[in-house]
Amino acid sequence: MNSDHAILHIKDQNPLVHTITNQVVANDVANVLLAIGASPIMAIAKEEVEEVTGMAEALVINMGTLTSDSLESMILAGRQANAQGKPVILDPVGVGATTFRKKSAQKLFENVDMTVIRGNASEIASLVGVSWQSKGVDSKDGANSPIDVAVRLAEKRHCIVAVSGKTDIVTDGTRVFAVSNGDQLMAMITGSGCMMSGIIGAFLGVVDGSDMLSRVVLAHAAFGIAGEWAADSGINGPGSFRAALIDVLHSLSDDDLTKHARIERIIQ
Repeated sequence: MNSDHAILHIKDQNPLVHTITNQVVANDVANVLLAIGASPIMAIAKEEVEEVTGMAEALVINMGTLTSDSLESMILAGRQANAQGKPVILDPVGVGATTFRKKSAQKLFENVDMTVIRGNASEIASLVGVSWQSKGVDSKDGANSPIDVAVRLAEKRHCIVAVSGKTDIVTDGTRVFAVSNGDQLMAMITGSGCMMSGIIGAFLGVVDGSDMLSRVVLAHAAFGIAGEWAADSGINGPGSFRAALIDVLHSLSDDDLTKHARIERIIQ
């Protein structure tokens, strides 16, 4: 898949990404957005989230450190984004872990139309009512495989769904892509998934004529390539890997993305 100048468009347009994010990793999410060429803003107060979303090009909602107040802010911001036709990315962190999170996700779906839902296989399976049992990505035709639950959720919510894992799955319910870029160290730092959701916001926050599914696929490839190159840069462990990841994202080009993305179109 050609990059279609996706990274160049981000750097040129410098999209403002409003991220109501996991407070544990807010700094890292902000830094990867800056590194790729976007601008982060992380307003949480219900008194201003609608106004901030009105200024932004994309909205990322992350349930990592969910509270009743932040849920209200997410709904207000999401409605504003919907009203203005702006992309909304949901990261349903830990959605199946507690009753509060399950009910909160349902409230979000009742009030906000999502453009993208990105999570791990367990989170995505929970959103379609499946008790997740880990299966390899090669289980393409099996019930409850990553592909199966992603397609089911995409059809149910009429949006793009991305399942993060050793191989990432991205689908709009009809087309399915597998992205195999990445490194195991990405699972050793807190919030790599949250960072990925932020990067999706940057890729969707630009106006470039390409379709959204392609941009979400490219976002996964870009972040995965950055992970691979950071791991090969002479780092000493997860701490230096985290810093190297931000550095690589800053220097990543569309040529790098086109040459090194490992993207496969899956025929179901």
